[in-house]
Amino acid sequence: MAKAVYVDNSVIGGYYDPEFATYSRRLFREFRLGLYTPVVSTITETEITEAPSKVRETYIELREIAQVIEPTEEAFELADRYLVEGGLTKRMRTDCLHVATATVHRIPLLTSWNFRDIVNVNKIAVFHSVNIKLGHILVEIRSPRELLHEEDV
Repeated sequence: MAKAVYVDNSVIGGYYDPEFATYSRRLFREFRLGLYTPVVSTITETEITEAPSKVRETYIELREIAQVIEPTEEAFELADRYLVEGGLTKRMRTDCLHVATATVHRIPLLTSWNFRDIVNVNKIAVFHSVNIKLGHILVEIRSPRELLHEEDV
């Protein structure tokens, strides 16, 4: 069975970003090939509503093959713990909620192009520290490029 990967909105938007398009598109190809099972949340759906139409269309296409999950009360509480224990700003609440939602749904991988607030060694340390303390799984947080099976899949 393919490993589940939580996909945040930056990966979907990255499909059209010159800096990230190559790797986002390759990852989407791996999703279509069944090498990974994409997981999206209603958080992403809310964030995507303000995106350009082509990004919204790409999200709709991804959603057709993705597992869709919702944040739970436990995820909201966990996101708040990340903020408090990590000394993170309220601006990061949605980013923390992405990680928390993947955590409580036991999604082993999360992919993002958000290097400031998610794919960041210092932030990952906060997420992992809190998860260990509370007995949750450790979600591997990686950029799409790091998930590719091969460079030319």
